Amino acid sequence: MAGLFDKSLSEILQESASSAPTPGGGSVSAIAAAFAASMAAMVGNLTIGKKKYRDVEEQVIVLRDKALALMSTFEALVEEDISQFGKFMEVYRLPRNTPGEKEKREVLLQQALKGATETPLKAARACVELLEIVCELAPIGNTMAISDAGVAAYLAEAGLRSVLLNVDINVPMMKDQGFVRQAIKEKEGLMEQACRLREKAVSIVSERMA
Repeated sequence: MAGLFDKSLSEILQESASSAPTPGGGSVSAIAAAFAASMAAMVGNLTIGKKKYRDVEEQVIVLRDKALALMSTFEALVEEDISQFGKFMEVYRLPRNTPGEKEKREVLLQQALKGATETPLKAARACVELLEIVCELAPIGNTMAISDAGVAAYLAEAGLRSVLLNVDINVPMMKDQGFVRQAIKEKEGLMEQACRLREKAVSIVSERMA
């Protein structure tokens, strides 16, 4: 079965705009993060091989390769988000006519909610990793492409903030309060990290563009 990334960008946009439940917000957020990673990789590629940046080339190659790896990670997380939503809907549609059916459905529903919460947290962690890469790349990347490092920073933070809305919508339905507390704590920490890293990256980019 073809994955979402096997389709054209136009097809992905049309599916996202349709009444179909997927790709939804979590998937679109991860797609935005994938584009952020692509911009970081592009800055790296436009720096590598340039005589002016020979002294930092090895460092930039490492950063470029990390950005490309994260681009693949976000692609996988798009598919994981779609899969998790599918599992949730399967459980949600289970019969609940008898006490036994209700109990079984509730157990499976709680499991599905945890899965649907862990996936956006994975994506948010990857966004923070990407922002760290951009902060390293921004001071040394090719100045002719440095605005794209800023694009990467803004998109990575946007992807993180957007995908974490899926945590917010899931936790009120969850009964495992220990899991809920941990998820909320991690979410808040990731948002703080992302804001700090984005500010740092954009500040460096602005200085280099001045």
